[in-house]
Amino acid sequence: MTVEGLLGRKLGMLQVFDDEGRLRGATALEVGPCWVTQVRTEEKDGYAAVQLGYGEKKKLNKPASGHLAASGAPNLRHLAEFRVTGEVSLGDQIGADIFEQGERVDVTATSKGRGFQGGVKRHHFRGGPKTHGQSDRYRAPGSIGAGTTPGRVFKGTRMAGHMGAARTTVRNLEVIGRNEERGVIFVAGTVPGPPGGLVRVRHARAVAGSRGKA
Repeated sequence: MTVEGLLGRKLGMLQVFDDEGRLRGATALEVGPCWVTQVRTEEKDGYAAVQLGYGEKKKLNKPASGHLAASGAPNLRHLAEFRVTGEVSLGDQIGADIFEQGERVDVTATSKGRGFQGGVKRHHFRGGPKTHGQSDRYRAPGSIGAGTTPGRVFKGTRMAGHMGAARTTVRNLEVIGRNEERGVIFVAGTVPGPPGGLVRVRHARAVAGSRGKA
């Protein structure tokens, strides 16, 4: 059985010595254990996947409780679907052992919210010249277009506005360590979101070396 990924939470950052003795910055991620709460098959649904649940919750409404009853899982806070190959059964628990040290993973999370920000912080504008009496205009956005033609602001113009709190994926992070007893993996580099935030960790789809954000 091979599952595409797992749900988990970000624990925080630390430094880890790798196999070559290098001290590397890493993020600790608690992945699983995740309960299999639903199984989708080629014959019935047209594709093979599992719905995984993570994180306990004190109380659920009746529809949610009824959905989880068949798997025997406790009250789960988060549910997500992942592709799977091989046989899997309702009620199975899947943990961090599906990720091997040295492999690459894609991590999806909600980035930290920054509130309403100006163009300098949000889009890395350099600001205007601090000369000729413009001491109060250094971080101003400047002109946003012609007044007569087209007489409007184009969609997508980079301006001040809400920043952060968006679904973000960081790709091709290397797994440089694993603690199976605690269900924790250590990935090189940073992961979006605050400590304690929900993360979705999947086996990397991109070619190694093409790290980026989406």
